Amino acid sequence: MGLLDGNVTLITGGGSGLGRAIVGRFVTEGARVAVLERAEDKAEQLRNDLGDAVVVEVGDVRSPADNARAVAAALAAFDHLDTFVGNAGVWDYLTRLDAMTGEQLATAFDELFAVNVKGYLLGANAAIPALRASRGSIIFTLSNAAFLPGGGGPLYTASKHAGVGLVRQLAYELETEVRVNAVAPGGMITDLRGLPSLGQDERRLQAMIDAAGGKDALVEQAGRAFFPEPDDYVLAYVVLASAGSRTTTGAIYENHGILSAPPAAR
Repeated sequence: MGLLDGNVTLITGGGSGLGRAIVGRFVTEGARVAVLERAEDKAEQLRNDLGDAVVVEVGDVRSPADNARAVAAALAAFDHLDTFVGNAGVWDYLTRLDAMTGEQLATAFDELFAVNVKGYLLGANAAIPALRASRGSIIFTLSNAAFLPGGGGPLYTASKHAGVGLVRQLAYELETEVRVNAVAPGGMITDLRGLPSLGQDERRLQAMIDAAGGKDALVEQAGRAFFPEPDDYVLAYVVLASAGSRTTTGAIYENHGILSAPPAAR
């Protein structure tokens, strides 16, 4: 018997990294999961790996129609929806404000906020009617950058601070109807995408970690016992989605992990 037996969850950005870890753990805990994933190859891999436990829609979180289609797919496949996890995100690779021209800043802001903030709002907006019917919950993925400097540049940091405001405001607006919470992980190795306008399309976090001396060097610098993996953060999502958290709303589970960025990347 799992903590999420009977639960139906929709997760955005569930094809890799933290999102993929959340999908796998939710299925292990008994949930059936719908995923909105941008990359067709990742969507197909999810279908191959998890079979009938998942339904995967290929689409973009910036699109109202794609978010609505993902909710409809969850309802068609599994009859109801208990949890929406807004997880898809992009990073700014620690790009400083004074490293951008005004034109770059304007474009990069629109790119990043369209995914990290508007994508959450569009997903929640599409899911709310079904979540009201089930008295379900919303969980957003935030970051240590929602509370601490050094987890991103000013664009990413501002977007995650905006996420804190979304949790508080939506918990207020939906009180007694839908619970709204968040998880704020720290650093981990994922394939989190950068911003095309800043030439970051092909950048990978692993390269930054290698440039800083590798995981072992970062662990020693931070005084930690290990470098976190996506699986280290997923239990918080399970707990917040479970019936055991039915009194919890407006909460943010802070799990900072590695607190600061690699010095070589600053």
